[in-house]
Amino acid sequence: MDIREPEIKREEILFLQDDQFNTDSVCIVTGSGTGIGRATAIAAAANNLMTVGLDINEKEGIKTQKMAREMGGQMIFVKTDLCQDADIEHAVAEAAKLGNIKYVANIAGIQHIDAIENFPMEKYDYMLRLMLRAPFYLSKLTIPYMRKSKDGTGVIGNMASVHAHISTVNKPAYNITKFGLRALTQSIAAEGEGRIRSFTISTGFVKTALTLNQIPAQAEQRGISPEEVVQDIMLGHSRMKEMMSPIEVANLFIHGFSRFAKYLNGGDLLFDGGMVKTYAQIKAG
Repeated sequence: MDIREPEIKREEILFLQDDQFNTDSVCIVTGSGTGIGRATAIAAAANNLMTVGLDINEKEGIKTQKMAREMGGQMIFVKTDLCQDADIEHAVAEAAKLGNIKYVANIAGIQHIDAIENFPMEKYDYMLRLMLRAPFYLSKLTIPYMRKSKDGTGVIGNMASVHAHISTVNKPAYNITKFGLRALTQSIAAEGEGRIRSFTISTGFVKTALTLNQIPAQAEQRGISPEEVVQDIMLGHSRMKEMMSPIEVANLFIHGFSRFAKYLNGGDLLFDGGMVKTYAQIKAG
């Protein structure tokens, strides 16, 4: 099975007609150096949004910027350590210079595979700061800009996971951050007065470096081959036997940001191939 991260092609991007999709509207995307973040930044730029990509990996972030511009979009990259408040504040200030901050896609994340009893606390603290505190702080800083915009609207999309619905072994910190993102999303919706919307996207395994990098650890801990990890662990509970591509997830962000999703507020887009709502619930019963 080929699980290399696929190339992003223009014909695979969802293009939507929305008056807010213009270069006066700024879209901030975290984790824009690789994977889903890269694909979302490219898709947002291709949809005429002034895109600001944030990532600690400057080399890959600049590569994403180049790819977005080659698609005909406008994007700048701001090297950002999301675990440093000053970096986040700088990135938001830079984004605000480019237009009206209207959209935020909180995507940046990492994975660490370990049981609770063995889990290193420094890794736990880092994951919660990167994957839960940073999205909260970005929301805190950008919501005032959204409220001050001409129509007072904005949308914050948070990258969750099936692990925001079900918890699997040896991923405690990941499970906690993803459940937490759903709570953050609902909190934004509760306070947004129908004008500041928020949503989560929950997928199964996606063809990204994050997925690829956890296969060897899963194989070692479970005493099985890497191929068995993919077939039996990652895709075994899914009705769809193929991983999503990053651009397919990016398209969900584009839809969620658009006028076509105006009633998506505090909700979750569960695109998991049937993992949570079929196998998991039947097995639990």
